[in-house]
Amino acid sequence: MFAYWGRILRVNLSTGKISEEKFDEDFAKKWLGTRGFGIYYLLKEMDATVDPFSPENKLIFATGPLTGTTAPTGGRYMVITKSPLTGYIAMANSGGFFGAELKFAGWDAIVVEGKADHPVYLYINDDQVEIRDASHIWGKVVSETEKTLKEEVGDSKVHIASIGPAGENLSRIAAVMNDEHRAAGRGGVGAVMGSKKLKAIVVRGHKRVEVADRAKFTSVVKEKIEKLKNDPVAGGGLPKFGTAVLVNIINQNGLYPTRNFQDSQFEYAEEQSGEAMASKYLIRNKPCYACPIGCGRVNKLPTLGVTEGPEYESTWALGAHLGINDLASIIEANHLADEYGFDTISLGGTLATAMELYEKGLLKQEDLGEDAPPFRWGNTEVLHYYIEKMAYRKGFGDVLAEGGYRLAERYNGVEYFMGVKKQELPAYDPRGAEGHGLGYATNNRGGCHIKQYMISPEILGYPYKMDPHDIGDEKVKMVILFQDLTALIDAAGLCVFTTFGLGADDYRDMLNAALGWDLSTEEYLKIGERIWNAERLFSLRAGLDPLKEDTLPKRLLEEPVRQGPNKGHVVRLAEMLPRYYRFRGWTEDGRIPEEKLKELGMEDF
Repeated sequence: MFAYWGRILRVNLSTGKISEEKFDEDFAKKWLGTRGFGIYYLLKEMDATVDPFSPENKLIFATGPLTGTTAPTGGRYMVITKSPLTGYIAMANSGGFFGAELKFAGWDAIVVEGKADHPVYLYINDDQVEIRDASHIWGKVVSETEKTLKEEVGDSKVHIASIGPAGENLSRIAAVMNDEHRAAGRGGVGAVMGSKKLKAIVVRGHKRVEVADRAKFTSVVKEKIEKLKNDPVAGGGLPKFGTAVLVNIINQNGLYPTRNFQDSQFEYAEEQSGEAMASKYLIRNKPCYACPIGCGRVNKLPTLGVTEGPEYESTWALGAHLGINDLASIIEANHLADEYGFDTISLGGTLATAMELYEKGLLKQEDLGEDAPPFRWGNTEVLHYYIEKMAYRKGFGDVLAEGGYRLAERYNGVEYFMGVKKQELPAYDPRGAEGHGLGYATNNRGGCHIKQYMISPEILGYPYKMDPHDIGDEKVKMVILFQDLTALIDAAGLCVFTTFGLGADDYRDMLNAALGWDLSTEEYLKIGERIWNAERLFSLRAGLDPLKEDTLPKRLLEEPVRQGPNKGHVVRLAEMLPRYYRFRGWTEDGRIPEEKLKELGMEDF
């Protein structure tokens, strides 16, 4: 096999047993990598109803066949587990350099099982794999953890995935961080790592990923990089202003959620845009491994010094979502979130829920404590104070650490939680892009934009412009195509930002050149469809009720937008969802029939 090692590392933290397993090309052709490998192991080996914090939950770090190659953005890895936030599947991916380093060490994936009886970290140096004591770094923030471990192993070139205090203390919105500022953020995967007492994975690799035809692969990659460089978004807006280049675009189109989605345009958006960040604080870009786009930001603040980020989602979640307009405070809050190890989208969503509960009088000052800052829109004191409290579960931070849904439920205000399947929504109001709303509602991992980025066709015009308020069959089918394509891109080990410039045929070209296969575009998309269905099957086994949970917050379905380009609109989900199920080949109640499983070669499940 080319582009794979055919090796899975299995680590049982309860017994200390470390072992190696092999896989063959038939397995690779069926599941491809990352999300595909992860969901296979969860379905095959795990009871989907287990407690996410129990030793029986598995935590999988997986690469794709293009991870560690020169393919553009070929540095991605994925963390797959059962989510403590939603109770369903969680698959969170990240860039940086950790994924490529894991591949260089000769491993395609790590399956972590059991639970250690004290804090540990995993040290991988090619074939040398050890479980080491981590008691001395338990409690440290992410940057201190990385610094200590690099000194301890005596190698500054290792790359590290770790958790901060948020993961250690089982916050359901904790992330796995790598390279200090990169996050596998969504679904609380960091809390599962914390439940296993696994503080970090330290990796050093010295091998080269071999592809089937080096000359052909190099030529194909060069062609795709040129496409990306010539694209106005991938080669223009993203490298120049970072992902926050979207702030002005999305706000002008009336989709920028403000004050917990009460409005869809923020009056101060321009002051916290990528353009504003570049003019005030940017000192350089920071690309991930093999990335020709380079959207990562390195900023410098007089009060903080040098830090990285925030990205578009974090800028919004810690800014407009809370009515906050101080860009410096947003950057500082993002830095704290990275240090403590939080998913910034869910962090902002939880604080926004608290603000609306406070506004509506359901959450009172006496609930917070006499000296705690009030949850008033625009109050920057909230950021520093509560992020730290949440990380250590101190005071009211203990309640917030459970995430927005559980907070809203506790104070009888579930209608003010803006999320899907208990996961907080990201930075697009779907009342201005209804296909995006269908994507939110049907997403396997809950409130998520990145697994079906319908903003591309509905707002940005990729691969072609679609009317954001059209809800016809073509729109519904496009949502399904985007979901399957995203699963394919993730499984390959690439970043979805490459869709700004590349289409499905481009991914086929790179995969075939690397792997020596001759699959068609349709065959690759079938892999994506299989992964999507497998993830759905896991969540159904875990207890998902589609007719109750494939939905959106009441506000987005019943409260028309109050101002801006989308004034008067709601998401007409009820008109799209039955057709989505039918086009998926599912039953009328959103379940997967036996014939569909057979069609996808999943009859063994």
